Amino acid sequence: VQLQACGGGLVQTGGSLRLSCAAAGGTFSRYTVGWSRQAPGKEREFVAAITNSGGSTYYADSVKDRFTVSRDNAENTAYLQMNSLKAEDTAVYYCAAKYLRIPRPIENLKGWDYWGQGTLVTVSS
Repeated sequence: VQLQACGGGLVQTGGSLRLSCAAAGGTFSRYTVGWSRQAPGKEREFVAAITNSGGSTYYADSVKDRFTVSRDNAENTAYLQMNSLKAEDTAVYYCAAKYLRIPRPIENLKGWDYWGQGTLVTVSS
């Protein structure tokens, strides 16, 4: 499956953005989707994930209650709604997919099988 993330941009502190991850070349409803991010000078870190049916979602503590992951299997697209953005949310955001399963532990980014290119989110204070 091929993934393409988009929706990044420049936003002020406290603002919102919605990232999209469009999938092609596979049966999207059979893939779990995860979001991760990499800030300048830091390692890539897990942000959020959603099961293939959308029935379960997972979040890093740093984004819980601010970010919401969702998906529309009919549109072959997953989303990351980001609210109350902070300067420390500035990063390149990536979406990833894995057939049927969520990687365990969920923070293990090596567990994802397919990756899209990143989209840059810059939060200015």
